[in-house]
Amino acid sequence: MAALWMLLAAFLFATMGVCVKFASAHFHAFDIVFYRGLIGVLVLGVVMRHQGTALRSPVPAMHAWRSAVGVVSLLGWFYAIGELPLSTAVTLNYMSSVWIATFLLGGALLFQPRSLRSIQTPLMLTIVLGFVGVALVLRPTLSSGQALGGAVGLFSGIFAALAYLQVAALARTGEPDSRTVWYFSMGSVLAGGLGMVVLGGTAWMDWHALWLLPIGLLALAGQLCMTRAYASGATLVVANLQYTGIVFASAYGVWFFGDTIDALAGLGIGLIIFSGVLATVLRTRTIPQAPAEEH
Repeated sequence: MAALWMLLAAFLFATMGVCVKFASAHFHAFDIVFYRGLIGVLVLGVVMRHQGTALRSPVPAMHAWRSAVGVVSLLGWFYAIGELPLSTAVTLNYMSSVWIATFLLGGALLFQPRSLRSIQTPLMLTIVLGFVGVALVLRPTLSSGQALGGAVGLFSGIFAALAYLQVAALARTGEPDSRTVWYFSMGSVLAGGLGMVVLGGTAWMDWHALWLLPIGLLALAGQLCMTRAYASGATLVVANLQYTGIVFASAYGVWFFGDTIDALAGLGIGLIIFSGVLATVLRTRTIPQAPAEEH
């Protein structure tokens, strides 16, 4: 059952990406992040009240850091979705597992050079494969003048990795998932609202504003399904099934937006998926509690 919950979560997140892509033609990233967070704050607030979960946290600084890096990742990802083919933007964001492997290896080499000796070579291979995949995926993007979107998408994966590590740290303190997601949603509201004040919020134009509602609802539903998947056990299987989101996003891109995926870009996506799976396996051996990844 855990696998089915994760497949549903991946499908919901990919579908959210489609809505973001359509909304990006009429709203900037700060608008989308604001409304995505607002829906999360309102719905989760009702759920937490019903569950009796308090908003007050004993570790507010940890929530502040998780929200900060998570919002930066979300802004970058939504911007990349608007600028790049959907499959490319989603694939770059899913590089987070490879980035976590990079952080893990770098930290071990600096502070505990003997602690990961048995898996340093596999980790290095994983990282190299991941970046070869990135080069292949970004090749058509660079040639078509979308270098900025590619760079922002790549950095969204870096900040997503930092957010996932902080989610794991919060889980180890005993923080409820709902409170962690609520603070992240509130951070999205604050950052998105500030961006709208500085840049000017986009006026709602007819039915185009309706794209904002499913973004927030799909993100929440996907997060709930993902949480249920991790709670059901089989952590390694569940973590690896998240990569089906790239497959769903690629199919959506071809279907809705006429995206084309050439052989080299397809190979790059395959390498990133493979390196992400391998990184997850190695990470699970080193860190027993793998973080539940959020979007």
